Amino acid sequence: MSQTPPPNRLCAVTLDDASIGRSGADVEHERAIAIYDLLEDNRFTPVGDPGEGPYTLHIGLMDNRLVLDIRREKGSEPVVQHHLSLSPLRKVVKDYFLICESYYAAIRTASPTQIEAIDMGRRGLHNEGSTLLQERLKDKVEVDFDTARRLFTLICALHWKG
Repeated sequence: MSQTPPPNRLCAVTLDDASIGRSGADVEHERAIAIYDLLEDNRFTPVGDPGEGPYTLHIGLMDNRLVLDIRREKGSEPVVQHHLSLSPLRKVVKDYFLICESYYAAIRTASPTQIEAIDMGRRGLHNEGSTLLQERLKDKVEVDFDTARRLFTLICALHWKG
């Protein structure tokens, strides 16, 4: 017997092509994995929405703002579109990319202990960004921490130019 997924979730996520531009195969693969992980397990409820999901989410950038276009799965009925300033996230995203570069460089030459230490820092920054995103969304969209983590990954993906 299959279990019906909860209605207040994302069933589809897309990234705005104009926001991300063209990238290499590795970057495209990372984006696809991030979307897959998000769709596998998420909790997503637009605040004040009298209806139910599941929802689709289109993520983009416009005028240095993060755009979250939320629609219902059935009929693509618009629910809400949020425009969020990226300024509060900018520093943690920048720091996250720096530590990711260190991590990928360390994989080639560092000891397992050094790699583990860098990875712990990387995960810590990822958690910090996720918490910040969850706080920024709290009056707009209810998400659990794991969903916020996966959304933070996708926001970072908008900045991956490969």
